Amino acid sequence: MKRTIMILPTYVLFFMAPDIISACATCYGAPDAKATMGMNWAIITLLSVTGVVLGGVIKAIISIGNKTKNFQQLNKQQSNYP
Repeated sequence: MKRTIMILPTYVLFFMAPDIISACATCYGAPDAKATMGMNWAIITLLSVTGVVLGGVIKAIISIGNKTKNFQQLNKQQSNYP
């Protein structure tokens, strides 16, 4: 019951005065705000770092596959010699 008594005024305040709970520039989407530009650059940076890391993993997998293929071909050639 105490919890309901504490939460009820908060809900009433939110519904009666919605201007108080408006979103910040980053959440609301003001394109000229410095916080929005900073958030955009943060997202771009995180995406590029993730892309570079995934690209490195893909390159490593392809390199290992090529080395395995070359190793198997070399072993076939050597096993054909008497």
